Amino acid sequence: MTVLKGARERWVRTGGVELCVAELGDPEQPTVVLVHGYPDSKEVWSEVAARLADRFHVVLYDVRGHGRSTAPQPLRGGFTLEKLTDDFLAVADAVSPGRPVHLVGHDWGSVQAWEFVTVRRTEGRIASFTSMSGPSLDHFGHWIDRRLKRPTPRRVGQVLGQGAKSWYVYLLHTPVLPELAWRGPLGKAWPRLLARAENLPRGDYPTSSLPTDAAHGAWLYRDNVRARMRRPRDDAYAHAPVQLITPLGDVFLSERLYDDLEQWVPQLTRRTLPAKHWVPRTRPDRIAAWIEEFVTGVEGGRTAPATGKGPHADRFGGQLVLVTGAGSGIGRATAYAFAEAGARVVAVDRDAEAAARTAEMARLLGAPAAWAETADVSDAQGMEKLAEKVAAEYGVVDVLVNNAGIGMTGSFFDTTPEDWKKVLDVNLWGVIHGCRLFGKQMAARGQGGHIVNVASAAAYQPSRALPAYSTSKAAVLMLSECLRAELAGQGIGVSAICPGLVNTNITATARFAGADAEEERRRQKRTAKLYGMRNYPPEKVADAVLRAVVRDAAVVPVTPEARGAHLLARFAPRVLRALARVRPPV
Repeated sequence: MTVLKGARERWVRTGGVELCVAELGDPEQPTVVLVHGYPDSKEVWSEVAARLADRFHVVLYDVRGHGRSTAPQPLRGGFTLEKLTDDFLAVADAVSPGRPVHLVGHDWGSVQAWEFVTVRRTEGRIASFTSMSGPSLDHFGHWIDRRLKRPTPRRVGQVLGQGAKSWYVYLLHTPVLPELAWRGPLGKAWPRLLARAENLPRGDYPTSSLPTDAAHGAWLYRDNVRARMRRPRDDAYAHAPVQLITPLGDVFLSERLYDDLEQWVPQLTRRTLPAKHWVPRTRPDRIAAWIEEFVTGVEGGRTAPATGKGPHADRFGGQLVLVTGAGSGIGRATAYAFAEAGARVVAVDRDAEAAARTAEMARLLGAPAAWAETADVSDAQGMEKLAEKVAAEYGVVDVLVNNAGIGMTGSFFDTTPEDWKKVLDVNLWGVIHGCRLFGKQMAARGQGGHIVNVASAAAYQPSRALPAYSTSKAAVLMLSECLRAELAGQGIGVSAICPGLVNTNITATARFAGADAEEERRRQKRTAKLYGMRNYPPEKVADAVLRAVVRDAAVVPVTPEARGAHLLARFAPRVLRALARVRPPV
């Protein structure tokens, strides 16, 4: 049996069983109690606990009949929610006498913790509750009743969909077979199956007690599910603030299951995570950060997170977002938009001062953390060093925005090989480097993510004045489409954003092939004036970036002229070819 490193152990006697309790951190700090699910033991929390131990008094215990805790005799009737509540209170009294604890539950640990936080006898003992992948059986019962009493095709579909996801619950109610399976072939194959399905890193999970834990744990379902679903309590209101973390890729629970939760939880904070079911093992960094933020807020008198006030805060709160070209224009606006949604932001720009200003403002706008990094996206070695540093210091990026780019105009014959190299190095190779390095990290993590490549309407709208720029952006668009197809099976979305005329400083730095220095400055001023008259703000492009990630959109034209050109490219390409021959005004 694996023991949590550095943990202090104690035994708590309650209801005829002995519970194995592990503690980490300073007992004088606020106590966080982690309750595991099925078919787990407390070691499922090892990565999360280690990250919380520097800040809190962390307590983990093996649920009765699991891990090193003893099982009730007889098993039937020994796992009711009432007895599990007795166990929790005994542990809380032992580890935090006289002071309420912060409760965290995953899977069946969350199911039973919903009972703890909604029954009267625990009032005053729970300061907050963080729930993951486990609903209240009472809320679940009422959720089904409301949809069946007032059926619509959508509501019936929701019930049937969740019923299909809950296929294993029916099997666990059968006599003897689950025990035989877990103690036999399923118990032996489970670590391998789980690692393949959820891409779990190997370590101290699952423990050698898995077959026995799973066999005993079947009684969690048999003792509670049917009885509580048939007669759900009408007074199952939470008496403490609740943070709900919903993995969007959970194969066992539908996101719709929590649609009505506000009526039961007066103080509810919602979080979503692009991950599968076993988030304590696959995303311990994100889970620990959210727990720390929530617990710290409640301890400080806040019942909602201090960050993430934007329209997509439930989607991006706490996620790690990296934006290239973040020192100005669309990149800066995008970094700010993610910051307002509560994301952690890495602002990358070749201008160190501009990146630092963006990171500083991102923190003021709501980012729980923001960092500035200096890099030239066209430098392959520099980007490799950046990717290594970000992964080591901040974690694997959840959303990558390849935005850095330069402008280039002029006829094809005036565009020198040096001009071509410069525009392709930044506009195309910069995107390739970002996708290759950060996308590879996302794929290796196995929990999804999203890549946003900022292309341009010029990608599908030919122009006699933009051969180099349009070629680079067309390549970015096709790269995005190819990468989207390759990464779809790994849960990684890829979006190409195609803005039209946007008022940014790219016009002030654009190159004009064949023009001398004085002529180039004159054209830059005229182009900047034209874009200023159009006055389409980069903030609208940033909003489109966030929507593209939320909706997993493939190609997103931004600005009316970009959308119009996109339609023409699909349905009237000859018109676009005719427009491409028009000489530009600059």
